[in-house]
Amino acid sequence: MSQARGETDDALRAMARVIDHTLLKPEGTPAQIDRLCDEARTWGFVAVCVNPLYVPRCVARLRGAETAVATVCGFPLGASTTADKCDEARRAVEAGAMEIDMVLRIGELIAGEVRAVRDDIAAVVETVKRARTDVLVKVIFETAVLTKEQIVAACRASAEGAADFVKTSTGFHPSGGATIEAVRLMHRHASPIKVKAAGGIRDLAAARAMLEAGASRLGMSAGVAVMEALKAERG
Repeated sequence: MSQARGETDDALRAMARVIDHTLLKPEGTPAQIDRLCDEARTWGFVAVCVNPLYVPRCVARLRGAETAVATVCGFPLGASTTADKCDEARRAVEAGAMEIDMVLRIGELIAGEVRAVRDDIAAVVETVKRARTDVLVKVIFETAVLTKEQIVAACRASAEGAADFVKTSTGFHPSGGATIEAVRLMHRHASPIKVKAAGGIRDLAAARAMLEAGASRLGMSAGVAVMEALKAERG
């Protein structure tokens, strides 16, 4: 293998290992979920992120692959009870999910009830880690509707709740998804917790910008397009 080919392969793998290949639209079909998994296996994406219904299907489809199955909890509003979130997360782990992306209590965060937000996060994390210690928990903020002070408070609540990641957005809010400014702010205030940027990342330039801003993961449905663009760029 030539040095240039080796560098290209390394660049492709490095990008693939930060992408959560995502399909959370309610109209997603079983056939589309299967294709998502097959694309993830082909490119070596770090995870697929799907609704809880499809966790067993993805686990079976990805058996033997290096791609983990991630799912969502309290999605997309964050307004489920803590008990419901815990039950949903536990069932997902029991079904084989290795990553749980939970939505925090957005309304209570905005109201300044940060302790309740923290306790909700902590309960889900404790439930997940009790079921399986190596499962990751990511906390979704919906940064487009939050002030800088609220984002910082959410970072603090996530750290105190022992989460593994903080995540910008569900990708479903009309106010928008990830921004460079939000990722930078989260990276600064959540560290050493990692940051996942999600929502509106549709091309290679946007993916790179989020990584440069401090994201360690990218949640996107355009993962294949990003990889193909990178491959073409690398020759």
